[in-house]
Amino acid sequence: MHDLAFIFAGFFVGIVVGLTGIGGGSLMTPILIFFFDVKPYLAVGTDLLFAAFTKMGGTVRLARARLVDWRVVFHLSAGSIPAALITLFVLSQVGAASARVQGLMTTTLGVALLLTAAATLYKALRGRAAPTTVVRGQEVLAATPRHWSLPLLFGAVIGTLVTLTSVGAGAIGVTVLMLLYPLLPLPRIVAADIAYAVPLTLVAGLGHASLGSVDWPLLVKLLAGSLPGIWIGSHLISRIPERVIRSLLSVLLAYAGAKLITL
Repeated sequence: MHDLAFIFAGFFVGIVVGLTGIGGGSLMTPILIFFFDVKPYLAVGTDLLFAAFTKMGGTVRLARARLVDWRVVFHLSAGSIPAALITLFVLSQVGAASARVQGLMTTTLGVALLLTAAATLYKALRGRAAPTTVVRGQEVLAATPRHWSLPLLFGAVIGTLVTLTSVGAGAIGVTVLMLLYPLLPLPRIVAADIAYAVPLTLVAGLGHASLGSVDWPLLVKLLAGSLPGIWIGSHLISRIPERVIRSLLSVLLAYAGAKLITL
């Protein structure tokens, strides 16, 4: 029965990811903690690899469609991956399963979910303000940030958040990209966000695996549900109002975040 519940949870999160593009960590990690009583460090580590594998297929498809701006991906990765490695080193020194780290993960996860809720609501209300195409001759300018240091800084913040909580590479990442690259079309922003999340979550997930923070059988069950869920969700996206989904999702994430902080 528990096996079917894990598969169904993966299926549900997969549908939400397919419908909204919101990173699975925003939902999967709190679901594992609240409904299945999975320890925070195991929930975070398992979900990081869950996110890496689920987004790999999307990255390949987007790359083939030539929607991924690799320059933007490199800018963010240059800040996020070193930050993830530093965070993993700190976790290895203090112990990922220690009570202090568990408390830090829970509180940080709550804050990350509140930030994700705000970013999701922002996208629901203002998401369509981004351009949908690049003006001819402005391709390089569109991929140039407001300042060269900003992607490194925000990338480092997101890398730390993702490694500690598995949350941050989805709605927060998209919102950051919209602010840093105002001329970049929305499809390319989403594509860049998905692409840079793959190496970040893979590095962070493998780092957690080396610390014993990944439940491999659980990961297989979640993927068994999420992969068909993503396929169904991506086909339903044109039939369900995106703004309504994102607004409801932001309320759910805000509730989960507030509950985690008050634990």
